[in-house]
Amino acid sequence: MSYPDWFVLVITLAVIILYGVYKSRTTRNLDGYFLSNREMPWYIVLFSIMGTQASAITFLSAPGQAYTDGMRFVQYYFGLPLAMIVLCVTFVPIFHNFRLYTAYQFLEKRFDVKTRTLTSFLFLLQRGLSTGISIYAPAIILSSLLGWNIYWTNIFMGGLLIIYTVAGGARAVAYTQQLQIVIIFASMFIAGWLVVKYLPEGVGLFDALKIGGAMGKTNVITTGVREGSGFDWNDKYNLWSGIIGGFFLALSYFGTDQSQVGRYLTAKSIRESRMGLLMNGLVKVPMQFLILMLGVLIFAFYQFHDAPLFFNQTQVQKVSNSKYAASLAEIQDHYQAVDSQKKQLVQSIAASGTANISAENRLELTYINGQRDSLRTAFKGLVVKPEVGGDSNDANYIFLRFVLDYLPKGLIGLLIAVIFISSWGSIAAALNSLASSTIVDIHKKFINKNLDEAGDYRVSRWYTLAWGIFCIIVAQFAYNLGNSLIEAVNILGSLFYGVILGVFLLAFYSKPVKGNAVFWGAILGEALVITLFLLNEHKIINLSFLWLNAIGALAVMLIGWLLQLFLFNKRAA
Repeated sequence: MSYPDWFVLVITLAVIILYGVYKSRTTRNLDGYFLSNREMPWYIVLFSIMGTQASAITFLSAPGQAYTDGMRFVQYYFGLPLAMIVLCVTFVPIFHNFRLYTAYQFLEKRFDVKTRTLTSFLFLLQRGLSTGISIYAPAIILSSLLGWNIYWTNIFMGGLLIIYTVAGGARAVAYTQQLQIVIIFASMFIAGWLVVKYLPEGVGLFDALKIGGAMGKTNVITTGVREGSGFDWNDKYNLWSGIIGGFFLALSYFGTDQSQVGRYLTAKSIRESRMGLLMNGLVKVPMQFLILMLGVLIFAFYQFHDAPLFFNQTQVQKVSNSKYAASLAEIQDHYQAVDSQKKQLVQSIAASGTANISAENRLELTYINGQRDSLRTAFKGLVVKPEVGGDSNDANYIFLRFVLDYLPKGLIGLLIAVIFISSWGSIAAALNSLASSTIVDIHKKFINKNLDEAGDYRVSRWYTLAWGIFCIIVAQFAYNLGNSLIEAVNILGSLFYGVILGVFLLAFYSKPVKGNAVFWGAILGEALVITLFLLNEHKIINLSFLWLNAIGALAVMLIGWLLQLFLFNKRAA
């Protein structure tokens, strides 16, 4: 990066840290450190909720997701607005009326200590690992693109945010997330505007979208039905998996994950919590739609410009330094020839107008892009050779490759800063929630029940620091997370969210079911979810990870109900 980029990067990060420290002044007790004295207005709650769920992975990986797979990923969020309504009706008033610090305290009141401890443990395990991925995800990309050492990048990414998270708790997290969201959206808007600006003269926004649509990238709604084979249960993103699986995932994430529950428990009233959640339900889908549309625009942009054979140039360099250098050169020569044909065809289409792209042009463009994809696949075959030991995933590098190659000086630094601060928003909230669950559900329950307010505050800060170090350690060992980082995090969540949700649904809606039944229902339900996941990974069954959320929740409810009816009721009798 240039000196102006470094200047913008350092200034932006310094402003965030100083603002977080400045806003960290609060009462030195659990109410102040974890819930900001329950005095936040709804719009701060909204920004905090959005900042917690919209990590750097969202802004790095989603454009690449659309570039490679189209916009159908937006269906993943279709169940979210429905989940927000259920939360506002059931979860929010109960959590507020009980004056809880964590969601899991309610489970002890409803069931027993072991059920509370189990769900808290599942949360800590899942959230601790996924937060490590949230540190690693942007760090590995920055490391690859800028030539930084990955281990020091992880420490740098995680270490800076620990400063204001440990110092200020929930208040610092909430107010910095407000500033972070504003900077992030302004930067993404500028990037989208520049993509369109850099298109050839006479080609505008709608022309780019039509070209993307002709290549199947604007596939916002898909049904998951394969012609001649019925519904594909392994199809990751379609209307039904989004509405049903996405509903259960959103209900569990926002209703039982302390990183989100802790955000709206900071609100000054039930009404303010509800407003924050409902506005999130209204904003999230169009927000994700626009981020994915940026990926389609970048796809259209590279139809008119030279597209890299592989967007992660570090991996290209690895192959060029190996014994497969001659094979790489042959692939690159063929790729450049095909890419030249593509540019000529697209320029011809643009010159004649994109209002009605002919079927012949559509087929020819599809064929040429198919050739390019085949050559990219051939390169991926080289990069994963044992002698090379590279990473065949480059979907997460597409947006940043465009940023580094085409954005003006200064703006590159701002977009790199966006990676840091969007990562910080979600990680800071996660560390705050991990610490709150640890001290409230574990420490004060089993280690030291008699801490005073000063002790609560002191130990809470130490737990925040400890979890920060743990997540950095996880980041150091994370590698090769799959085709898309955003998928990796959501798959990990789907292994636990459904089961935790099932426990809460039994607590809210099935009064006859007691602690023993729900505890063993959760154990057996988790075993089922992990078994199905492993069977799918080994290609024994075909099942998209989104369905694991619904299966986990329903399994816990059914098993818990049956155990209560046929086993524990008989014992009581």
